Amino acid sequence: MKHKNQTETDEVLEEQDTPRQQLVEMGSSVVRNSHGTIHCLTIIGQIEGHTLASQNTKTTKYEHVLPLLAAIEESEEVDGLLLLLNTMGGDIEAGLSIAEMIAGMTKPTVTLVLGGGHSIGIPLAVSGKVTLIAPSASMTIHPVRMSGTMIAAPQTYGYFERIQERIIRFVAANSRISGEKFKELMLQNGDMSNDVGSIIYGEEAVALGLMDRVGTLCDALKCLYTMIDEKKYEQQ
Repeated sequence: MKHKNQTETDEVLEEQDTPRQQLVEMGSSVVRNSHGTIHCLTIIGQIEGHTLASQNTKTTKYEHVLPLLAAIEESEEVDGLLLLLNTMGGDIEAGLSIAEMIAGMTKPTVTLVLGGGHSIGIPLAVSGKVTLIAPSASMTIHPVRMSGTMIAAPQTYGYFERIQERIIRFVAANSRISGEKFKELMLQNGDMSNDVGSIIYGEEAVALGLMDRVGTLCDALKCLYTMIDEKKYEQQ
């Protein structure tokens, strides 16, 4: 049987371990400063959907991210969300579901692409209210790919086309690029050695209207702080 002092000590240690566990397991952290409370969430590796990825693959699991985003939106303590992206893409429906959640949030949200925001990572990159990309970061735009058994029938290609249209509509609705231009980049020849599509980098992504601006972490935080301060001023 534990003494009262030992029990209190265990409770304190458990409270201290919670943020550490969240950082390790979820790649997220909460920071409080004079501007407010910022929740920082990372989307890394492969976005895992209904099928488990290889044990050697770093993944972001949508079943972890969706309830976390809902909790951030409903929390009275969290003032803004900073989303850090370095993803190769992954499951289309899982990626779109996360992107739709972020786009539908009322809290100030800023997305920052670091390293890469490829494939289905592009809808995630454009889902924030302000979107930034690091100068050295890249984005790969390509047609929908599917693995596993496929039926060689017109209906299969029609299904692919409908999935692509969902992605194109979301990207066009949440950025300054037109759906026609994004589809053109998706089907472009000669830019990728083993595939159809385009690879674009920081300043080019901004010039095309896909991302709002080029920037790094300090720029993303400055945008988020400005949005938080403006929202607090409006609520006064």
